[in-house]
Amino acid sequence: MYLRHLQVTDFRSWPQADLALEPGPTVLVGQNGRGKTNLLEAIGYIATLGSHRVATDAPLVRHGCERALIRVAVVNEDRELTVELEITPGKANRARVNRGAVGKPRDVLGILRTVLFSPEDLALVRGDPGERRRFMDELLVLRAPRYAGVRADYEKVLKQRNALLKTAGKRRTGREDPYALSTLDVWDDHLSVAGAALLAARLNLIADLAPYVAAAYMGVAPDSRPAKIAYKSSLGEAMPEGYGDPDGPRADQTVLKDVLVEALKRSRNLELERGVSMVGPHRDELDLILGEAPAKGYASHGESWSFALALRLGSYELLRGEAGEPVLLLDDVFAELDRRRRARLAEVAAGAEQVLVTAAVDEDVPAELAGHRFLVADGEINRG
Repeated sequence: MYLRHLQVTDFRSWPQADLALEPGPTVLVGQNGRGKTNLLEAIGYIATLGSHRVATDAPLVRHGCERALIRVAVVNEDRELTVELEITPGKANRARVNRGAVGKPRDVLGILRTVLFSPEDLALVRGDPGERRRFMDELLVLRAPRYAGVRADYEKVLKQRNALLKTAGKRRTGREDPYALSTLDVWDDHLSVAGAALLAARLNLIADLAPYVAAAYMGVAPDSRPAKIAYKSSLGEAMPEGYGDPDGPRADQTVLKDVLVEALKRSRNLELERGVSMVGPHRDELDLILGEAPAKGYASHGESWSFALALRLGSYELLRGEAGEPVLLLDDVFAELDRRRRARLAEVAAGAEQVLVTAAVDEDVPAELAGHRFLVADGEINRG
């Protein structure tokens, strides 16, 4: 899989950008603030329907404009598809494939798959659990696009159930909706169905990803303590034994639904008291472990970078082993890495079908990636 063409209109700082691409390494060189990262962000948005830098779409549209447009041509096994996304803050985004409208923007997921490594990835190790949940869910959707719908269904049910818990809790004091408590059982069932589907998928993802992450970390930091990842569920000891382990049984959605139903029953009084759902995938965590200690709070700066890099390299190896190589995006990361980590990342990237690299100066880019080169400056892109 590779990108043959990228075009953006009114995206971030770019009134217009047009870039013809080829397989192999492509390097975008330019001073900071010239829009290199914006171009990689646009590519990543097509692949995930989200930005690695911001949580909402509004900052993606150039100041003073109503909408932004991203268009890419993707070649996969000699078949080319053109994908267009129109981003309009405050309204539903629109998507087209080969100039024909699709039902929902998420219908384009899976046409382009990317793995992006950027300075923001340090938050995967040092940030809050939401960063790691997002990492799991985005990788899950890259692996199997149908889970975008599963994730959306779960978030919708969770929002409705939380609203009901607030009114039901007030009902217990005699001030609110008399039907709230009687309908909570129905929402418990909805949450357990959607939650079990998402939870089973995450557990199986982590079981498959864990060996790749461990091997990638050993490759970039051979003198460090061994690294491993593990899924930490809000179900606690109720979680069936071995779920999420590389050598354990595959997580069963039907079994997990029953477990979630029982957990929701046990937590009901506390949930009514607090007015929020206390059990489910939205409360789960991805544990990152170095030796016997959690990476967060214990890893050095270099170890944190190594773990973040291992998560991305592990993701890349997992995806390329299942359904062809994703496009590798490296956003200004070589300047952040020491010699050993740079060499290991360059070794993997040099073997990719297509890798796009951004850098402030040529010296930051390893010789193995000295392929097609573009200069980005003053709102223009010129071949170097």
